[in-house]
Amino acid sequence: MIESIGPPCWAYAPTSAPLLGFDGYALSKPFDLVVPANRAPHRLDHRVHRMQQFNQLDLSTAFEIPCLSATRTLIELARTDAPKRLTAALDSAVRDGLTTDDFLHRRLDELRSRGRPGPAKLLAVMAGAELTRGGESWLERTFLELVGELGFPRPLTQQVVANRGKQMIRVDCRFPGTNVVIELLGYRYHRTPMQMQADSERLNRLQLDGFVAMQFTYIDVLTRSSVMLQTLTELDVH
Repeated sequence: MIESIGPPCWAYAPTSAPLLGFDGYALSKPFDLVVPANRAPHRLDHRVHRMQQFNQLDLSTAFEIPCLSATRTLIELARTDAPKRLTAALDSAVRDGLTTDDFLHRRLDELRSRGRPGPAKLLAVMAGAELTRGGESWLERTFLELVGELGFPRPLTQQVVANRGKQMIRVDCRFPGTNVVIELLGYRYHRTPMQMQADSERLNRLQLDGFVAMQFTYIDVLTRSSVMLQTLTELDVH
């Protein structure tokens, strides 16, 4: 199929997924292929896509057939596939060592920073997959790794520290033996007027109860922002 078009040409997501062994995908015609944006071949028996933003990290081979990498395949599948199917693809790719949560997050951020909208569906699926695996979320795990590298004691996660009326206030991280708590604002964090009101009441309650409450965003943690690192070094958490 690729020979009829000639290089550069790769198997695209619906076709690269079964080639890479993703659960729930099978090879079937018409095959999907992708070429750089400066090419425009047409084939009656194949679907040919054009891709503008890519690099060597997005390319691979399977059964000696040039194809998109597992990471880029997942990103492209997020355009069209239902969450349930996408979850099976994600789980199988991670299980088989074809990608990692960390690399997926970083590649998504790189593509988004170059003007491409981040596929919210894939990010939501990744969050759901983390919940089913148990333990901390990717954002929490990455923050804990960063704290360890800075030589800080490991904070406790998902700690109930206060009450707002009849509602318990749970924070993402609390450094043991201190009044320092950390809130990690994930990639799906959006501040509607109602959420802003709730967040303001929540933060005020924490302050009134004597806590030093810090908030760091998904981008802060992903990029290890200098402002976040400086804030962390100024906290007395030892």
